[in-house]
Amino acid sequence: MASAAFEEIVEDFEFLEDWEDRYRHVIDQGKEMTPLDDALKVPATKVEGCASQVWLHPVIEGGRFHFDGDSDAMIVRGLISVLRSLYNGLTLAEVLAVDAKAELGRLGLNDHLSAQRSNGLRAMIERIRETAAAAT
Repeated sequence: MASAAFEEIVEDFEFLEDWEDRYRHVIDQGKEMTPLDDALKVPATKVEGCASQVWLHPVIEGGRFHFDGDSDAMIVRGLISVLRSLYNGLTLAEVLAVDAKAELGRLGLNDHLSAQRSNGLRAMIERIRETAAAAT
């Protein structure tokens, strides 16, 4: 069910054997994202439960889910980029059907993130799912 963009990340991770290289790759992806406009960094878009500051701005157009996001932590910006590749462009039903834990498990992230980062990642996924569910 993963998008072509997410499959590309999976392939990149298979090629990068060292976890430092994988982290660097995730961070680089975050650096490539366009920063979220400061006007969108408001309490309504802030994700609670993250150790760093995180904002997700979802947009649903034509029945398709998209979001932009930002964080003050480079690794978290990278995780937002990974989640964007997993969810952006899906229908609302597809968003709700994604098994994020299994998909992210393919990257080995579950085993290599700190407890705080894992909690933050879960909070971001929950916000995405809540937004899609509310729009259906």
